[in-house]
Amino acid sequence: MQLQEINKQRYRKHLNIIIVAAIVALSIFSLSISQSLIALFPSEQGSHFHWNLIGVICGSLIIGFVLKHNREHTFMTEVMYVWDLKQALNQVTRKLQKVKNAVDQGDVSAMHTLYFYYSGNRQLWLLDDNTITLDDLAIWQAELEVKAKSVNLILNASLHDPLYLRTL
Repeated sequence: MQLQEINKQRYRKHLNIIIVAAIVALSIFSLSISQSLIALFPSEQGSHFHWNLIGVICGSLIIGFVLKHNREHTFMTEVMYVWDLKQALNQVTRKLQKVKNAVDQGDVSAMHTLYFYYSGNRQLWLLDDNTITLDDLAIWQAELEVKAKSVNLILNASLHDPLYLRTL
């Protein structure tokens, strides 16, 4: 995955619209499906928990299908980029200690991966206005840059290879 600059205002606006639309759609789908099932298969006991649960599950599946089907739409560009970025960062997070150990041993691929991780987190935290730990992140990046200079390496987030994580 390549890091890209995205418009924060457009991202936030589109994300909010998608969240509200998903909530409204889930309410409509789950209620209409569960009420239809209750009308078709009434219960003498008066408990319709299973029909309500089926309505919520079906509504969630419909929304998931619509979002996945429209993943490439221009309206979804920024939101899907952040979604993909979070998944890529999560993959690194799962192997973070091994990556840091490899960086300490002078592994160039590990350095690029850690640089990608730090750069991606910086972008994500700025997009989500989570600036509390940015100072710590700056320190971590500076430490990484010192290690990279010690092996004459110019760090580049685009050189991060997700396949590298599988070898750790």
